[in-house]
Amino acid sequence: MADPADPADTAETTLDTPLGRLSLLAGPRGLRRVRFPGERTEAGPSAAGPVPGGGGAEEWLRIAVAQVREYFAGARTRFDLALDPVGTPFQLAAWGVLRTIPYGTTISYGEQARRVGDARKARAVGGANGRNPIPIVVPCHRVIGSGGALVGFGGGTDAKAWLLDHERTVLCRRSGEP
Repeated sequence: MADPADPADTAETTLDTPLGRLSLLAGPRGLRRVRFPGERTEAGPSAAGPVPGGGGAEEWLRIAVAQVREYFAGARTRFDLALDPVGTPFQLAAWGVLRTIPYGTTISYGEQARRVGDARKARAVGGANGRNPIPIVVPCHRVIGSGGALVGFGGGTDAKAWLLDHERTVLCRRSGEP
């Protein structure tokens, strides 16, 4: 089995977006990371081994780039690509909930914790969201403070506000509202 940390098993590119130049990293199992401009690169564990019949890192990266471009163009409201995040079982559960939040809507950290299974773990889901390796695609920007405040986002609160506004604008345009 290939070493999951082996750079030969990954493909990386940058993509110019309205939020700046994002870095996308894919492995043989899917998209592993989206980094914001200036975000520190972390060497960390990743899931091991290729998926039988999978397209490989280059193919997953090509698909991810196309879908992220479509998202920023307002043509995509849901991502449909293989993901390869690495985290604790709790983090994976928290990130799974993020993927169920509808485009253009928000929930609170408390609501996310309830959906994970324990409403008392709002701070823990906030910590998990802060470690989300695939922001935008796994939409942690859709989680807000209980009072509606835009808090806790790796790309910064300005980026979080931009993403939420972008999604609302796309939905309004599609519905014909001003």
